[in-house]
Amino acid sequence: MLRDKQVRINTVTRSHFWFFSFYFAEFITYETAPFQHEMMAMTEDEDTKLHVVIAFRNSGKSTIFNESYALWSIFGRQQRKFILILGQTQTQAQQYLQNIKNKLEQSQLLKNDLGPFQEESGQWGASALVIPRFNAKIMIGSVEQSIRGLRYNQYRPDLIIVDDVEDLGSAKTKEGRDKVWNWLNGEVIPAGDRNTKMIVVGNLVHEDCSLRRFQQAIHSGNQRGIYAEYPIIGDEDKALWPGKYPTQTDIKDEEMKIGNKTSWAREFLLKIISEKDRAIHKEWLQFYDVLPSDKKYKYTGIGIDLAISLRDQADCTAMVPANVYGNRESLEIYILPQIVNRRITSLETLEEAKRLSDSLGERGRAKLYVEEVAYQKSLIEHLKRDGYPVKGVKVYGQDKLARLNAVSYLVQSGKVFFPIKGAERLIAQLVGFGIEKHDDLADAFSILLSEIIEDDRKIGPSVTSIERQDWWDNPPPAPSGPWVIRTNRPYHQ
Repeated sequence: MLRDKQVRINTVTRSHFWFFSFYFAEFITYETAPFQHEMMAMTEDEDTKLHVVIAFRNSGKSTIFNESYALWSIFGRQQRKFILILGQTQTQAQQYLQNIKNKLEQSQLLKNDLGPFQEESGQWGASALVIPRFNAKIMIGSVEQSIRGLRYNQYRPDLIIVDDVEDLGSAKTKEGRDKVWNWLNGEVIPAGDRNTKMIVVGNLVHEDCSLRRFQQAIHSGNQRGIYAEYPIIGDEDKALWPGKYPTQTDIKDEEMKIGNKTSWAREFLLKIISEKDRAIHKEWLQFYDVLPSDKKYKYTGIGIDLAISLRDQADCTAMVPANVYGNRESLEIYILPQIVNRRITSLETLEEAKRLSDSLGERGRAKLYVEEVAYQKSLIEHLKRDGYPVKGVKVYGQDKLARLNAVSYLVQSGKVFFPIKGAERLIAQLVGFGIEKHDDLADAFSILLSEIIEDDRKIGPSVTSIERQDWWDNPPPAPSGPWVIRTNRPYHQ
């Protein structure tokens, strides 16, 4: 290919991959990933008119689509005539065009094969490149301007590339999201012709952003197209780009460079979590060094979330213990550091639950709260048979986030205290719920607190001055006076 121009042209015109490999070789610093091959295959697909692609930051998507493909679509077998590249702002779009111009100027081989080209100036400066040899034009635009009625000679845009037209600011309000969505559907899509190919590329900036709306429209059948997501971590926790991230350590190093879990989730894992929508905020957390000795101890409880699988990527069995002090207004919950979070067998789970119940309770065995679903019922029955205070907890179809939200007010109001050491993984899952890969500890925490709330509610408001534990251990004589509770149940229940 280096020696023979005809061999070179015959090869690169048939394949975008070979075009990219040859003319953009300086960008290939790591072995090309399978998902990047898929991206190039999308550009060669002439049957699908709409491709929506979300990929992690620095995945090469912009280089592949709005630089290499823009040129190959003209020079290659597709022979497109009018390419329109759109960014959020005109400055951003001009940078896209400048990158293409730099490639044409700096690659003498590409310049000889594809050139000559000339620059057109418009209202915002350099706004287009013309390649006379192929009677083709590359033009830029932005959300800021109208693109109605665009033509180049007799051609309407036959390739439209939309790259990062939203950011956190523009997607913050529904008005801003609607503005971009309406522009895409009211101006951009109608700007093309019936054979126009459109590629929309970007990152997730909001659950209701245009990329998500395209996804919903495609999946619901309201729009024809292909939607693809490429997070940095794929199936079985393996890097989607093994050439660049061969080990988990390499991925962790990339995460540490970002330094912000929300940004890492959004830009690399393709997960959206709003700071205001977090169930637990870091600034709510209260800590303790020594358990209190001046508060009325009630009991110790342990929330248990059982894992189904022992596979490496599966959740772990989680047990979160806590001491409960006081009730109602004086209620305080001290999470204990003896937290269990590992993959263990059913027998090991049974023995571990017994061990914690025996060792942590200050007045007999600690109470055990186990989510009551499917096979977990057998664990509950075993514990009951062996005399342990266990309760099956029904979740009634609530998802994990709903359950965590339901108890988060206890953390926000300062009624939950975490040990200075020993609860790091639990805290990470609580403040990073939706970002962290695992949520088993967070679920055990929700189970525990929901049962503490339920237990606290069983004491009527008229008798909050009487400690419930005292009622259980030393029931008082039949009550008399204005605070008598009239009920069909024994008062000490």
